[in-house]
Amino acid sequence: MSSLIILRHVRVENANAIAGFTYGFPAITHFLGYTHALSRKLQGSHGLVLDGCSVVCHQHQVQCYQPSGWGDYVFAQSRNPLTKEGVTAPIMEEGKVHITVSLLMECKGLIPNGETGVKALQQHLESVCPAMRMAGGTITSIRKVEIVSIPQAEEERKRFNRRQLRQLLPGFVLLDRSSLLKEHFHALQAEHPETELIDAWLDFVALKAKAEPLLEEGEVLSESTKVEWHYIQKPHGGWLVPICTGYRAISPLYEAGTVANSRDNQTPFRFVESVFGIGEWRSPHRIKSVEQLFWRYHYDEQDGYYLCKNNSDLNDEDTEQAEDYSF
Repeated sequence: MSSLIILRHVRVENANAIAGFTYGFPAITHFLGYTHALSRKLQGSHGLVLDGCSVVCHQHQVQCYQPSGWGDYVFAQSRNPLTKEGVTAPIMEEGKVHITVSLLMECKGLIPNGETGVKALQQHLESVCPAMRMAGGTITSIRKVEIVSIPQAEEERKRFNRRQLRQLLPGFVLLDRSSLLKEHFHALQAEHPETELIDAWLDFVALKAKAEPLLEEGEVLSESTKVEWHYIQKPHGGWLVPICTGYRAISPLYEAGTVANSRDNQTPFRFVESVFGIGEWRSPHRIKSVEQLFWRYHYDEQDGYYLCKNNSDLNDEDTEQAEDYSF
């Protein structure tokens, strides 16, 4: 990549907090969608292309509450306007979250006129970026827009990486750690061949505990036996979370205009379902290179996968295709 566009501390209100059957933070597809939409604008105005993005979360606040002060949380819903008949319209539950994030985007192409061209592009982004939707939410402010060149020399690149990663603090970077799901799944299958992939995925998601009986001398195990509950550790350390990493085709690719009520009659249409994996929130000071943060689109025509992946498996030599260990 030739340069890096950084949107620092972007405040977004009412972003979509639901991704498939997970919730809490917008799916990575939302941020790549924002990058793609911005790339189309820059390609037309400046001849530049944005190829990938990285997400750093500084603050988030899910709009939910506990109705009785304890137990399950529910999303705070907005009141819909009345229908033409004057009755309350039915609502579809929506999960919203207020977030503050920084986006790092790869910029490919030559920015003309040196420093003057960079400042002009920066001013252009300061006017264009806040007007766009991010993850379905409204951008209320952007602290700063930066455009920095990527040095080519190895020593300069190391200093550049340390400086840029340090400036992302305090915050956490979202990484793809789906290879851990694959490893855990194979380990479970070795002991229990009937294990399914979702069983391995739930081991990373669910809070589990086991009961250890406290048997006194000569006591026989029974329903009245006292037990001590112990928390079951997750299969791997780290701040691991379930994430939606893309989609998988569940139908053939139909020609444009052949599917009724599709949003775009000029583009081929295909029905898909969400694909889930494992992500990790990691502090930037534990990252070696900025290039390891970027998410990019990957399309597998044979199996019909539309995935978002990055090079974040820093401690794993095995980086097979995500479709081998996502579902």
